[in-house]
Amino acid sequence: MYTNNTTHRLNKTFTTALALGLLVTAPALAAEEAKPTANLTVAALSQYIFRGFEQGKDSLVIEPSLTVGYEGFSANLWGNLDTDRTGNDASHWQETDLTLAYAYTIGKVGLSAGYIYYGYGLNNEDTQEFYVSTSYDTLLKPTLAVYRDTDHYAGWYITAAVSHALPLTDQLKLDLGAKASYLQADDASSYSKRGLGEEPCDGFHDGVLSASINFPVNTYITVTPQLAYSFPLTSMAADLIKSASFNGEDSSFIYGGVAVSLAF
Repeated sequence: MYTNNTTHRLNKTFTTALALGLLVTAPALAAEEAKPTANLTVAALSQYIFRGFEQGKDSLVIEPSLTVGYEGFSANLWGNLDTDRTGNDASHWQETDLTLAYAYTIGKVGLSAGYIYYGYGLNNEDTQEFYVSTSYDTLLKPTLAVYRDTDHYAGWYITAAVSHALPLTDQLKLDLGAKASYLQADDASSYSKRGLGEEPCDGFHDGVLSASINFPVNTYITVTPQLAYSFPLTSMAADLIKSASFNGEDSSFIYGGVAVSLAF
């Protein structure tokens, strides 16, 4: 969790990406089969990083995620536990988030919209966010998502992403992804250009390159090792990320781990 007062907004790591993917795919499958779906995922990762910001240093994080869906509607509960939290904030449990979403497919176009409640406990003020997303089922599957925080950290966060699956064997694929984002804050109290309160942040923010492989254990269980590289897209973003990250020294991060999923 951020300790910087100017921009201590928390976000999620790979587990969230997996969970949000489930919010789209699981409801779609549920609509076809007309029955509820559920997925429980627990990830162990080397760092807690999302939207470019570092939330801890040299500490294993555990991120459980539960998603249930039916007829296009879904709900996701996600949390983050830092196993070796240090500093003034001694709380190991960092965040609990609730996402409610609806997904729909028209031909090759995927559409989804949702609401996210970010619960930070005693460490920071809770906040809430709405989002819409669209994707097109073609080469690289381009996806555009727009997030709007309407509460304590008011502003826009827009992402453009592509992904591709490389076949390794008849059953295994290497999933590759790339994402770029744009961050626009309503005022400097949410995100400032240098993290010091001068002007609201307005510009390209972070990029992420990712790779993962799903290893099916059986019909219900999947093990997914994953790796990512997060980096700032501009010098302004680098200054903001340094000032708001856990140690205030870095703006680029390599992190990863493994997730185990139970789906039924």
